[in-house]
Amino acid sequence: MTSPAGPPPTGDGGDEPQRLKLLAVTACPTGIAHTYMAAEKLSQAAERLGIDMKVETQGSIGAENVLDDNDVRTADGIIVAADKDVDLGRFAGKRVITVGVAEGIHHPERLIEQVRSAPVHTADGPAPTSGKGGSGGGKERSLPYKALMNGVSYMIPFVVVGGLLIAISLSLGGHTDPSGGLVIPKDSFWMDVNNIGVIGFTLMVPILSGYIAYAIGDRPALVPGMIGGWIANTGALYDSKSGAGFIGAIVTGFLAGYLVLWIKKVKVPKFAQPIMPIIVIPIVATTALGLFFIYVIGKPISWVFEHLTSWLSGMTGTSAVLLGAILGLMIAFDMGGPVNKTAFLFGSGLIATGNQTVMGMCAAAIPVMPLGQGVATLIRKRLYTEQERETGLASLFMGCFGISEGAIPFAAARPAQVIPANMLGGAVAGAVAGLAGVSDAVPHGGPIVAVLGAVGGVPMFFVAVAIGTAVTALTTVTLVDVSERRRRGEVLVPSARTPEPALAAAVAVPGTGGATGPVRAALAKESGPTAEATGAPVSGDSAATGAGSTATAVADEAEVLSGYVTEETVTVRLAAEDKESAIREMAGLLAASGKVRDVEELVRTALRREEQGTTGLGEEIAIPHAKTDAVSAPVVAFARSDAGIEWGSLDGTRARLVFMISVPEAAAGDEHLRILALLSRKLMDPAFRERLTAAADARAILAVLSEIE
Repeated sequence: MTSPAGPPPTGDGGDEPQRLKLLAVTACPTGIAHTYMAAEKLSQAAERLGIDMKVETQGSIGAENVLDDNDVRTADGIIVAADKDVDLGRFAGKRVITVGVAEGIHHPERLIEQVRSAPVHTADGPAPTSGKGGSGGGKERSLPYKALMNGVSYMIPFVVVGGLLIAISLSLGGHTDPSGGLVIPKDSFWMDVNNIGVIGFTLMVPILSGYIAYAIGDRPALVPGMIGGWIANTGALYDSKSGAGFIGAIVTGFLAGYLVLWIKKVKVPKFAQPIMPIIVIPIVATTALGLFFIYVIGKPISWVFEHLTSWLSGMTGTSAVLLGAILGLMIAFDMGGPVNKTAFLFGSGLIATGNQTVMGMCAAAIPVMPLGQGVATLIRKRLYTEQERETGLASLFMGCFGISEGAIPFAAARPAQVIPANMLGGAVAGAVAGLAGVSDAVPHGGPIVAVLGAVGGVPMFFVAVAIGTAVTALTTVTLVDVSERRRRGEVLVPSARTPEPALAAAVAVPGTGGATGPVRAALAKESGPTAEATGAPVSGDSAATGAGSTATAVADEAEVLSGYVTEETVTVRLAAEDKESAIREMAGLLAASGKVRDVEELVRTALRREEQGTTGLGEEIAIPHAKTDAVSAPVVAFARSDAGIEWGSLDGTRARLVFMISVPEAAAGDEHLRILALLSRKLMDPAFRERLTAAADARAILAVLSEIE
């Protein structure tokens, strides 16, 4: 077996067999620019140090440049720079160091030095970290955060698919019934669709729990995590009328993960080691966790359910506003958990007695959480990832049909911010409905019951829902914004979600006097949130020499950026003096390619993108871009501004080198990612930027740009 760490290379590189061989894996939770930037920086550092390195990227389009068994067998060490769970089992017996993706961008040389003396990773234990946090104003994500985000990312598809199928079946096949709420006829087609959706919803809780556990304890923790989540969501197992919902799943996920980690530390005879991860650990952990939840955690949940019901029964004669606020708080707290179910069953149980106003308060509060979270993703897009924005649209749809679980992915990902915002909005909606005397004749909530005629006082019902939704949305974006800024230690940054601290140092090549921290962060931002892991090569670029000869000519048949940049879309002098005028002028350049159908729509789309956060990267660079069907094919323009244009760059510099990218919606995935990745990788090289600035005319600029590919 190859020794875990080999000797350092000699000063002149020595014979090839003596070169140190390292591997790396880079990844982030959303699969955006962080992965690509970290891979590039590690590769560049290894090349400068005379070390062979292969980097696997795990981004939004899957794993690229995958490390095979032969790579691992011959490696002297592995660097894992990731903010999400990475399977370390394949690296057993090798020196492994795990850090946040920020470290891979900030300190690649330090990681290369540390991995050479790192402890050997064993199959039954986690890899050691470097003990160093990120720098540049950011904080490295903790293991609990990574685990939580891992669970949420796997849960989201189940929430979306299950919720939308239930909503569609209710809207097309359901009708109101005083005894059963929205009812779908049995043995009907829409009942089958509804049942499929219910399965998705049933699975989402154990999936959340299982993948939280998996991120902490690896594969042996997956089964206890999932079974623990199922137990948490099945109240009948511990004499409760309601399960613990997603909050219970988070609890069981962390308990299962850390329980497995603890069991892994137990020393066992050598003959028993092979069966530990596949038999012993899962069985012991599943049994222990399941019994612990049923007999220790479950009983208090049942007690809370019963006593909350009794407490609410004693409040029926109090102020309608106060009762509505309390019910709204409870409905919004755990979205399907025991507190939510207590309030819902209390309201629905009073319908039979002729008191429909209590259910009216609940019905107004039920849709506030999914609607509020969906609206939040629309009004402050920059706070959310692409996946979260897509989930937000599904959440809006579910909210219209009274499916409060649509907000669970947001609450699970950011409980400290989202749950208080949900509760505040729910309380306001419930109080307004109570004040207005809104009633509901069926045990269901949301706008759908008003549309189907089950609600009394429809106008005020919608007023209550609208006010509650607005309160939830505004509170959410405020709390998330503050949390993100506090996490990064920022005072004022135009974009609250991007650029992330992990992207600092993404432009400069150490030792070359490269870009400053703000431009590094901003450049990485512009490679995301849609531009990561394009499969572009991750080997370091050697600084080109002979700038004069390179920039003087280019072959007529040569394509620049796959032919997206042509002489017609390049100008050496940008006449515009402000950002909007510059974008209009750049759109005119793009139109010269013959690929622009609607110049005005292209301009509007690019300006809307600017509203989400500046595309001024710093270091006198800006890359405005637009995904729109106003263009028929991908096209790129480049222009220089002698005076520079104020673009809101983080380092305060005016943009002198301006690229504009536009792709049709159908090509907005891989191609958009590829173009941004190619540009961002090459713009890390200060010498390349100097050649671009010095090029005398459009043909000379094309010659410099041809270096990209």
